[in-house]
Amino acid sequence: MSEQKKEIKTKEEKKKEEMILFLSKSEEKEAFLSRANRKLLTDPLNDDNPITVQMLGICSALAITVQLRPAIVMSLAVIFVTAMGNVVISLLRNLIPNRIRIIVQLVVVASLVIVVDQVLKAFLYDVSKQLSIFIGLIITNCIIMGRLEAFALGNKPWKSFLDGIGNGAGYGIILIIVAFFRELLGSGKLLGYEILGHKGLTLADSTGLYALGYENNGFFLLSPMALIIVGLVIWYQRSRNRKLIEES
Repeated sequence: MSEQKKEIKTKEEKKKEEMILFLSKSEEKEAFLSRANRKLLTDPLNDDNPITVQMLGICSALAITVQLRPAIVMSLAVIFVTAMGNVVISLLRNLIPNRIRIIVQLVVVASLVIVVDQVLKAFLYDVSKQLSIFIGLIITNCIIMGRLEAFALGNKPWKSFLDGIGNGAGYGIILIIVAFFRELLGSGKLLGYEILGHKGLTLADSTGLYALGYENNGFFLLSPMALIIVGLVIWYQRSRNRKLIEES
């Protein structure tokens, strides 16, 4: 009789433990920055990076990374459009007829891009001229349309917002890395400031590395070098993260 009571008691304790585990998992899902929500932010930075893993948005990475400043501005613009576009589409996801969802997504993205373009013209006109048509071409960025279609249409606004921030940041990190090396080694500057020294007409007039005979490598200012740097980043990322290596 006592053994039956013990068995019943053990079953009840197991049920309580399962219930506690279930509630804790439910609370974790509902937490503002739960583990699942944090992964939405961190996965695009490495394991699921839009450029180096998904191979999306590479064109702009090649075109606007000659200097660091436009690359930073472009990254912030894409983060804004991706995050806010995800939120708007997520809010409208139950109201959008399936057959016109792509048109609605394009309208939302185009509206946000116009906002970005006007803000840049108002406050950063020189950068706006440098980026020229590439701001408008954010509309065609596969990362943005991909997140709207694959994530925002099926998830709530907060998760969609985090997903947009994460993917925009993952895109921006690669742009900034590429622009850093291109501007530094191509012109010896970062954000317009001379980092490697001043290059004069002669060695006597030069300072820093230029006084030692260093010359800027103009190849870094060409688009092919951006592709090579992206390739090196992909190689380094896969050498550090074995999960990304595809089995043949």
